[in-house]
Amino acid sequence: MDLLIPEIGLLAWNTISFLVLVFLLGKFAWKPIMKGIHDREQSIDEALNKAELARQEMARLSAQNEDLMKQAREERDQILKEAKALKDGIVNEAKSQAQAEGAKLIEKARIEIENQKKAALAELKGQVSALSLDIAERVLRTQLDDKAKQQELVNNLLKDVELN
Repeated sequence: MDLLIPEIGLLAWNTISFLVLVFLLGKFAWKPIMKGIHDREQSIDEALNKAELARQEMARLSAQNEDLMKQAREERDQILKEAKALKDGIVNEAKSQAQAEGAKLIEKARIEIENQKKAALAELKGQVSALSLDIAERVLRTQLDDKAKQQELVNNLLKDVELN
């Protein structure tokens, strides 16, 4: 049952950090991205309009038309490549940030677990030593209640001291 608590906490923190990330991206990144995409869309529309004019001009000037069409296609391809590169960069950056945040949270949880484990072991050692002292005290009281037992214990201790 104790093993589930850190996993639930980790899940909660991961969920919170993901939601914060989504909120921050929605708050600060979504509008500029959409504006950039809209601007790109407008520039693509403008490029397509220019291409249409170039086709009309081709009816009159076939030599100039080939150059204009080639230029319009290159411009459109470049705009699409830039938009794709921008999208890929933003996605990769968001993934990297999410992975970094996840790694930080996992490390913090691991450190917290280790600290709690050390604290529990220290508390357990204190309790064991207190319990050992209590047991020793009770044993000695029981053995030293009778004068004959006291004398016997002293004689045994003296024999042990002489042997060592």
